[in-house]
Amino acid sequence: MPAQVRRTVAGGSAPADADLTVVVLSPTDPMTRGQLRRMADLARDEGYRVRWEEARGGATAPFATIGGLAGLLRRADRIVMGDPFSRYVQLLLTITRAGDLVVVDDGTATMEFVAQLARGERLVRWHRKGGRPGPRDLLFAPVSSSARRRLTPSDGRQVEVFSSMPVTEAPDGVTVTANDFAWTRARFGPPRITKGADMVGTSLVETGVVDGERYLDAVRTLAKAHGATRYFAHRRESTEKLHRLATETGLEIVRPDLPLELIARRGPIGRTILSFPSTVVHTLPLALAGTGVRVAVCDIDPAWLTDHASPRAQGFLSGVTGTARDVHRLARVSPA
Repeated sequence: MPAQVRRTVAGGSAPADADLTVVVLSPTDPMTRGQLRRMADLARDEGYRVRWEEARGGATAPFATIGGLAGLLRRADRIVMGDPFSRYVQLLLTITRAGDLVVVDDGTATMEFVAQLARGERLVRWHRKGGRPGPRDLLFAPVSSSARRRLTPSDGRQVEVFSSMPVTEAPDGVTVTANDFAWTRARFGPPRITKGADMVGTSLVETGVVDGERYLDAVRTLAKAHGATRYFAHRRESTEKLHRLATETGLEIVRPDLPLELIARRGPIGRTILSFPSTVVHTLPLALAGTGVRVAVCDIDPAWLTDHASPRAQGFLSGVTGTARDVHRLARVSPA
């Protein structure tokens, strides 16, 4: 994903010190593809080689991608990966024999990944946990189990997690390195700060966790209370939902062409940034340190959850907010 490419560049060894190739397994979503294109260009500007794979470009694309990467993966001494929950990444892990594995991810899923690894559980995204495995889950189970074993440290294998997220349950042998966004602050900004407030969107509706109408009401109420004028859309938010938000709240919808941390550093950005529980309540305070921008987070009311939301959803989202540092906690909004 775009932000993971940024973290790979920020946390990887310099090109002069390491033979690093950045491999992008391109998704089909246009907004994510656009952000990845921009981040790939940025990685090239920093001196890295970038290999763009149309990994989901048709029925034969996975076979071509895996076949094309097999030699590179077998020769690699170190593998840096973005999303350990990705089935594609898990499948590629079965090919490599690298003794040095690094997970770079500032997403909320990092907290769950490390905890599941520590408990020896199968790797399942937090918003799907608690549901019964589907046919595809059962079919893929041997690959997922193999990936989990490879991501567990052993005598011949080192595992590192590079993240800004709080990690409190790391397994023995896993090295946790904090991402303090020093590269982002040095490379971009400081931004111009406006007097108003901006809002950051979330894909909790799209993942089936939060009811769409409740979310719309909450955004409307929060924007009105704090005078927000812009809404930075999450790359997975649907066009239909964003159209309704623009029409019914008057917010200007912004589809960022780069990860939000870079957008905020480049500016202009509001003096207050409003968010629901998400990655940005951890990353933006680091990226914007010293600028005077305040990040304010509004918790998810249990009444907003859908009937089929994971039983762990409320506790997990509360944990995302509760472990965030340098943020202002807002009272839950009560839509009119």
